[in-house]
Amino acid sequence: MASNMWGNTETKFFYELSPDSILDCVQKLGASPSGRCLQLNSLENRVYEIELDTAFSHNDMELEHLVVKFYRPGRWSKEQIEEEHQFLFDLEVNDIPVIAPLRFDGTSLLFDEKTNLFFCVYPRKRGRTLGELSKDSLAQIGRTLARIHLIGQTRKAKHRLKLDLATYGHSNLQTLLSTPHVPKEFLPSLESSANSLLKTITPLFENVQFQRIHGDCHLGNLIWRENEGFTFVDFDDMVMGPCVQDMWLLIPADGEEASEKRSHFLEGYEMFKEFNYGELRLVEALRSLRYIHYAAWIAKRYDDPAFQYAFPHYKGPEYWSVFIQDLRTQEYKIQEGTMYY
Repeated sequence: MASNMWGNTETKFFYELSPDSILDCVQKLGASPSGRCLQLNSLENRVYEIELDTAFSHNDMELEHLVVKFYRPGRWSKEQIEEEHQFLFDLEVNDIPVIAPLRFDGTSLLFDEKTNLFFCVYPRKRGRTLGELSKDSLAQIGRTLARIHLIGQTRKAKHRLKLDLATYGHSNLQTLLSTPHVPKEFLPSLESSANSLLKTITPLFENVQFQRIHGDCHLGNLIWRENEGFTFVDFDDMVMGPCVQDMWLLIPADGEEASEKRSHFLEGYEMFKEFNYGELRLVEALRSLRYIHYAAWIAKRYDDPAFQYAFPHYKGPEYWSVFIQDLRTQEYKIQEGTMYY
């Protein structure tokens, strides 16, 4: 399994990606773009909705729009992207509601020599995100996620990242300690607080079972489609990890209301797959790793103007003061037994 969080080469920008080059990629596939190209929300990659002049016939589908995703250069290897796509195809063939990329001449991962970018193409499927979930919705999501996890068990992803202490914890911490974006006066407390937290959560990862999971399964990556229910999208961060990672992101809070939501979710989940309740001990540890990972992700991307615009306070003292306090709070919660369940 991969251990390098940020790819084997230095990531680059998307400066070579122009509207003409985007439309040219679509034309080479046999589609006829109208010239209308709408950039969709994505910081890590670049994703565009392309309107077509005439419907594009593909595998019994008549598509009037395509969605094209260009992968950030240097971020993922070819093999890692192919494993993301393979997971989607495994899910699709088992009638699980996901949006898999289209295949052209048997391959879904395409390469544009003009821009030196990997890309793939999806059918456009619109939907909306829901801010609040009913108990029936939670049960439906639980049933679907259980089926995703069952399929996830059937194949290894040896090139994908492993959601563990080494990759998401220590490697990301080294990224933060070596970046020029952290004010120097915060480095000692950042290092000591993070290392203390990682030492505290280390025993929790003993005997953890790792398998293919979504990895970033929050409500923003679920779209609701009338008469179809929920569709799971954005498998970019698919990892080998514990199944509970996909649950706590959907129900991130604690307390009585969250406990009731988990109950409805698990009622649906356990209709298809037994839930490992022992993994609940990992939730606060996984939350801690996500904090560190998120800060390191911004650090690795901060030379990109899009990230500077999205996170204008990242280099300031307030951001790091709050971040370090969050790490200390996480360690306190774990030590005091103020756990997710």
